[in-house]
Amino acid sequence: MKILLVEPDLELGEQIQQSLSQEHYIVDWFQDGLVTWDYLELQPIQYTVAIFDWMMPGLPVIELCQRLRTQHPLPVLVLTPERRWQDGVLALDAGADDYLMKPFRMQELLARLRALRRRSPQYQPLQLQLGRLSLDCNNRIAYWYSSPIEYEQVRLSKKEFQVLEYLMRQPKQEASQEQLLNYLYEMESERVSNVVAAQIRRLRCKLAELGCEDMIQTVQGGNYRLNPVCVNYSIENSESTG
Repeated sequence: MKILLVEPDLELGEQIQQSLSQEHYIVDWFQDGLVTWDYLELQPIQYTVAIFDWMMPGLPVIELCQRLRTQHPLPVLVLTPERRWQDGVLALDAGADDYLMKPFRMQELLARLRALRRRSPQYQPLQLQLGRLSLDCNNRIAYWYSSPIEYEQVRLSKKEFQVLEYLMRQPKQEASQEQLLNYLYEMESERVSNVVAAQIRRLRCKLAELGCEDMIQTVQGGNYRLNPVCVNYSIENSESTG
C-alpha cells in the first residue's frame, strides 16, 4: 500500500517515512505542495492515504485539499502546528478527513492512518478474495480454494505480493508495466526495468503450484489482468451445482 507524504521538514519527513516503511507501506515523499499537485495531475492516483503538513510551501494545504477533493476521495490527514486546533478545523472544512497536532507519537500517527483506511469509501481490507483465490495482506500468503474448506497456500515475496495485491484490488482493469512499476517502487527509488516481467513470471509459477495456472493474463500492448473466468468463479455455486 502506498502513502503520499508532503512534509517540508527533513527530520520529521525521514522519521515518518522510516516508521511507515517498517509497517510495509511504500512512501512517496514530497516537500512542496505545488510540485505534489503537478505530479498528481500527470498520473492516476494509486495511494491509500495522504499525509499533508500544514506548513507546506508552494501551495497552501487548504488549496491542495480542495483541488484533490474535486478529483479523488483519497483520505487525507493534516499535520498541524502545536496548540493550533483552529488550523485543524480549517483543514477539515477544506476536505481533509482528520488532523493531528504536533508533536505526536508515531504510534498515534499509524493508528490514525489505520482508522482513515477503515472509514474510507475505498476501504482496502487486509484479506482479499476473488473467486477461488484469497490473499492475506498481513502475512503475504496466497490461498487457492478447491472447496469452501479445502485449500493450498504459498508465501509470496514482497514484490510478488505487491503485484498480486495491485491486480486483485482492480480486478476488472488492465495494469500497464508503468503502473505496476509505480506501485512497486517509491518515487525516488532506482528501478529495475525488467522487474515487472520477472515478478509476473515468478508469481505465475507460485500460483500454478496452487492449481491456478491461468489466473494472470498478458493482453494486447503488454498489459496484465486477472482472468475474468477465475475472478467470477464462485466456490459455493460450484458446490451446489456439482
